[in-house]
Amino acid sequence: MTLPLIVSDEVRALAPGFTPIAVEAHGLVNGPSTEASSALLDDAARRLAVRLDGRAPHEDPHMTAWREAYTAFGSKPSRTRNSAEALAKRALSEAGLPRINLLVDVYNAISVAYLVPVGGEDIDRIEGGMRLVRATGEEDFVTVAGGAEVVEHPDAGEVVWRDEAGVTCRRWNWRQGPRTRLTEETVSGIFLLESMAPMPVAEVEQAAAELAGLLEKFSPGARITVHP
Repeated sequence: MTLPLIVSDEVRALAPGFTPIAVEAHGLVNGPSTEASSALLDDAARRLAVRLDGRAPHEDPHMTAWREAYTAFGSKPSRTRNSAEALAKRALSEAGLPRINLLVDVYNAISVAYLVPVGGEDIDRIEGGMRLVRATGEEDFVTVAGGAEVVEHPDAGEVVWRDEAGVTCRRWNWRQGPRTRLTEETVSGIFLLESMAPMPVAEVEQAAAELAGLLEKFSPGARITVHP
């Protein structure tokens, strides 16, 4: 992998059932949402409804495990939901899933269809490698509020993704910062699928393979590698 990804020992101790899989892609072509990417999101919502079979997203065993992990580092999972649960709630609502851009639509569709948190980062905007750590509380998280750039700090003990410049995603996968997000200019991306037991590892691998296939479909000729 061209981009180092490290999960700290203290995070592994917090959630022994955590399994991340990365899909690394170079030579991507991004752009506005299309009819094809919109159709993917609609299909993902249908697949989610079949998976849940009438249950609320938080009642799914995988989401229950994520809620337990959030509680373990001091977050309130009903207030700050993991990204998959938050997307699933939107998918089942009247408003439906947002259309962001081609690449984000693709990974959001996989997240919803498999009910697994998936994030995408622009490799060219990451400084050094990425580490999943428990925050000291002094790290910088640059975000936007009211149209202006603001600097927040995670809570001490909070699980965050970070690079050499600061936090890229707060509360594990709750809120991504704008600095490393995928834009229409993105050509290289790292896509992280994050699962907890009891989700079978084979199912996460299937989700990663489907994501890789979709990236290849929408960016013919892209160099894509799945890293278990």
